[in-house]
Amino acid sequence: MSEKVEKQQSALWENIKVVIQALLLAMIIRTVLFQPFTIPSGSMMPTLLVGDYIFVNKFAYGYSKYSLPFSPDIFSGRIFASEPKRGDVVVFRFPPNPDVDYIKRLVGLPGDHIQVKEGILYINGTAVPRQPDGSFTSDYKLDPGEDVPVYKEVLDTGKTYDTLDQSPVSRGDNTREFIVPEGHYFMMGDNRDNSLDSRFDVGYVPAENLVGRASVIFFSLGNDTSFREIWKWPTNMRWDRIFKVVE
Repeated sequence: MSEKVEKQQSALWENIKVVIQALLLAMIIRTVLFQPFTIPSGSMMPTLLVGDYIFVNKFAYGYSKYSLPFSPDIFSGRIFASEPKRGDVVVFRFPPNPDVDYIKRLVGLPGDHIQVKEGILYINGTAVPRQPDGSFTSDYKLDPGEDVPVYKEVLDTGKTYDTLDQSPVSRGDNTREFIVPEGHYFMMGDNRDNSLDSRFDVGYVPAENLVGRASVIFFSLGNDTSFREIWKWPTNMRWDRIFKVVE
């Protein structure tokens, strides 16, 4: 075998090793640290918009089988678990179909009594204070939401965030009282009248189903612009949302 061929094979093998190492590093980062996530619907408006691309902090709550690619059934529960906080924006697996990711705000911890009365969120019998905070108009064609009233809610922890109240008579504005079971959480979308959440088919979310806490928006495209439509980026980029921390 000629020296030239040996050098070519050696260079090829070195390139293969670099690619393998890069793939392993990417898998470790995605599995253990941060996972990219795309906002697919308007249920978390105005906090998160369709076309936002976010990083999810996967070590915030520890790890379950859903932290791993393909969700192998190699252990149950969570390891290195940390308790999520009320008000966190959480990515989790949809309990009736764990192959599907959901993103909502955690409003109910284990043992909490949660109810919505006349559009007001009650936690353990106390109304969460809210005040008008302007209006919101979406650029998402499936949920136009023109001049929707915005209300700022303030949790007992001091955390604040905006919610939408498009209708005073939606089916989620008056609910029964929910008592959150041990090891479960109660989730609601900030777009209160357009969110399928724990008030409806999501139900209580087991701790095992938590994937991570929404951390930061690293990219954002408006007007239903696909990521592949690069030629539309300059006119549809939401520059003010890039590297915005998710509150």
